[in-house]
Amino acid sequence: MGARAVIFGCAGTLLQPEERSFFAAVKPWGFILFARNVASPSQLRRLTADLRDSVGRDAPVLIDQEGGRVARMRGPSWREWLPALDACRALPTTELRTRAMRLRYRLIAAELRDVGIDVDCAPVLDLARPETNAVILNRCYGDAPEEVAAVGRAVAEGLLDGGVLPVMKHMPGQGRSAIDSHLDLPRVAASRAELLAADFVPFRTLADLPMAMTAHVVYAALDPDLPATQSPAVIGMIRREIGFDGLILTDDLSMQALRGGLDARAAAALAAGCDIVLHCNGKPEEMARVAEAAPALAGASLARAGRALALRREAESDTAGIEAELAAIGGAADA
Repeated sequence: MGARAVIFGCAGTLLQPEERSFFAAVKPWGFILFARNVASPSQLRRLTADLRDSVGRDAPVLIDQEGGRVARMRGPSWREWLPALDACRALPTTELRTRAMRLRYRLIAAELRDVGIDVDCAPVLDLARPETNAVILNRCYGDAPEEVAAVGRAVAEGLLDGGVLPVMKHMPGQGRSAIDSHLDLPRVAASRAELLAADFVPFRTLADLPMAMTAHVVYAALDPDLPATQSPAVIGMIRREIGFDGLILTDDLSMQALRGGLDARAAAALAAGCDIVLHCNGKPEEMARVAEAAPALAGASLARAGRALALRREAESDTAGIEAELAAIGGAADA
């Protein structure tokens, strides 16, 4: 059996023997790390190497390293950054914002590659709105679709320049959600025309990127019952109208926006058209249930995964020059 259509987390800073055996048996496509997995650069290098060794291949290792509030790797070992919305609003023009964010993510990419991480769950393409929940708001780049798309492109290019693959999120847009999808299921009442004219624009503009993550949100105009992650109508719209033919990952299946057992959640997402399911908390009993529902990658999903991984490349090396240019712009790291 080839790689399975799932990405898993692990429990702590060291890969345990039972985790190694489980991953060797079920063969997840990749892995995702969180703050609980992070202690030091040397520890992370060992952990990422051990994760890849457990499946016997150069599996992708993901992290949410946006800078600001959502950053799993923190100071003093790694740079601290202003939240993205604050950083963008501190600069007066789109040109400066896009340049600063490209440089910022090039430096983030260098830190990730140094410890064996090659996928970052960014850019965040949700639009900042008055009702946007605080869990999303200061991670946004602005409220204008075209500007968010421009900054998102810069983020993606900075990561790719640094040898790290970007994952745009939360497709097709979570900015209208006033509810935290970690805790409950958000519902968006906007019309299809409103969504197409605003929320979907950044994703359509960046539809050539290799990977995207879904939103656990109900868009009533598209599907009155199912969240995007589990809705054939919404995933179909993403493919046809947004025009995204890259790899679609779910957001974390263990979030409370989704209902039912973990195996049912995974099966529904895959049946809707997602390519790979994401389970993050590292709990072995939950991972076993998700693995039962996740088949081997095949067909179009396997091809999309292959195209994404083919974009991994060696990084450019002048981080000192990048830091100097960023400081001159006014977008330097906090620490």
